[in-house]
Amino acid sequence: MKRNKYSRLSRRLESQSRKNLFLSVLGIIIVLILLVKFGIPLLVNFSLFLSGQKKSDGSLKSAQSTYISPPVLNPIPSATNSAEVLVSGIASKNEIINLYINDSLSEKKETEDNGNFSFKISLKTGDNKIKAKATKTDKESDFSNELVATYINSPPSLSVDSPTDGQKFEKDQNTLKVLGKTDSGVRITVNGFWAVIDENNNFSYSLPLQDGDNAIKVVAQDQAGNKAEKEIKVTYSP
Repeated sequence: MKRNKYSRLSRRLESQSRKNLFLSVLGIIIVLILLVKFGIPLLVNFSLFLSGQKKSDGSLKSAQSTYISPPVLNPIPSATNSAEVLVSGIASKNEIINLYINDSLSEKKETEDNGNFSFKISLKTGDNKIKAKATKTDKESDFSNELVATYINSPPSLSVDSPTDGQKFEKDQNTLKVLGKTDSGVRITVNGFWAVIDENNNFSYSLPLQDGDNAIKVVAQDQAGNKAEKEIKVTYSP
């Protein structure tokens, strides 16, 4: 009787062992399949990523070593009545600065130890577009910021249409209108006070008169500082 019990127990344990072995083998097969399907491609992709990262780092270092920052030009007056202007700026030291005026190479100069540079250039009448590039060995930067200097070497036009020189005013004519015309972009003062200028460059100013002689000085000044002046005298008798 005991032998039968042991025999059944033995068969049960043997069956359980075979079942466990089967499940273990099945699990190993599944793991191998997953490893082949996902693990190896993942390892390959990771390896390619590392390789690409190294190439990217190398390309970045190479690009950084060949890049030259463009110089920076300091502001200058937008209009001037001087035929020469000083153009200055900053870049890196030991660089050659190529200065261009109206897209033509004008001058070259090496930067100072602190990166500063300056050029004294001659202007042509009208607009002068100024920009620069930096070079070092065989490398060249992009263009700098562009400056525009307008050279105006003649005074603005100025005509005073009313009143006329020597004109006389009486009684209730104690205020007169100073009227005239000038160029675009010009400012007008009458005895030091700003006149009103319309879109057609006509100006006007209301001037109160004093008893006796009244001197009227009209000044036109353009953006470059050029001036034109006219002086007239009128008489007021109340």
